[in-house]
Amino acid sequence: MNLVSKDISDDFQHSEKIYLNNASVSLMPLQSIEVMKDFLISYNSIGPDSKESELFVAEKLRNIRKTISKIISCQPDEVVLTQSTTDGINIVANGLSFNAESNIMIRGMTHEHHANFYPWIKLKSKILVKNLPIDNNGFFKLANLQSSLDDNTKLVALSHALYNTGSIMPVDEIGKILHGKVPFFIDGAQTVGCLDTDVSKIECDFMSFNGSKWLCGPMGTGLFYCNRKSSELLEPITIGGESAIMYDDSNLAFKNLPDKFQTGFRNYVGIVGLESSANYLLNFGIKNIRKKNQYLSNILREELSKIPNIILYGPDDPNIRTSIVSFNIVGFDSQEIVDKLEKQNIVLAVREIMKKKIVRASPHFFNNESQILQVVDAIKKL
Repeated sequence: MNLVSKDISDDFQHSEKIYLNNASVSLMPLQSIEVMKDFLISYNSIGPDSKESELFVAEKLRNIRKTISKIISCQPDEVVLTQSTTDGINIVANGLSFNAESNIMIRGMTHEHHANFYPWIKLKSKILVKNLPIDNNGFFKLANLQSSLDDNTKLVALSHALYNTGSIMPVDEIGKILHGKVPFFIDGAQTVGCLDTDVSKIECDFMSFNGSKWLCGPMGTGLFYCNRKSSELLEPITIGGESAIMYDDSNLAFKNLPDKFQTGFRNYVGIVGLESSANYLLNFGIKNIRKKNQYLSNILREELSKIPNIILYGPDDPNIRTSIVSFNIVGFDSQEIVDKLEKQNIVLAVREIMKKKIVRASPHFFNNESQILQVVDAIKKL
């Protein structure tokens, strides 16, 4: 069967709502919700703090690391469990060592998502934060990156794909430029689960993403990829019995990956749900997800372009954007558009490109063509 045309919407919800806000929080497969319920019943039955539960949970943690390592092509012990994309960004921003001459490089300043902007800007009292100038879609010239690097550049940080325009950055090319010279951090929140993401090809040192966007997992689940060798560059920002050991009466040593960056209990039930969702995605195929998302977003973008007074944002080329389709309607406030559509059971979002408010639609592979056309029809009638 052609998976691009396959309708899997019943695997995700039984509702009249058309949900197109997956770049924020995605729907979960119903099977993942059931798996979480089953986990809680089993965990409660065997005793949450018992030897049996310890083994039970350890297996679940091994499973999620194996599954995520397949999706991003790394080793399981390079997968650190967090609560959010933001957690991983802060592990890097607050864990690197700097001196007075140090600088880091980011892209687009306020064009970036707050989570991948504020932690770096916070460092400007200590170091120089360099900005890569961008075009209207958020891209920058690789030549500018190369010419801006120097011996004091401690990190280049950028999003794999942009939350506002959907533009996909050429991370493979950037990784080749930086390899062996400058550590490379990627915010993968808008790509892991909907776009082929191979950290071994990108050659990045660190990548942070969450489970509740394109991976279709529950809220409160995040993941931080940390290359084994690159882990030596980071000092953990938290410490506890899970992450360190006392080797004499007054000295501590950090454990190896992934424990080095993990303190306290994890969101076990969320991790179980995420692992179920991630396996659902793997069974469908990440490349098939990409094809279906392109198919749906191309229909949406093409049909919107036919409506008078619609302004579309982001690249025209579908190969350099995700399924995000951002737009405005002349004479309408962005929030007004979203509010009116939500009253018709259509869920979109208001976001921003710099200071400009825009409407963002972000279909995922469980959406279908009929839903896209219903959304277009509703917009025509506003």
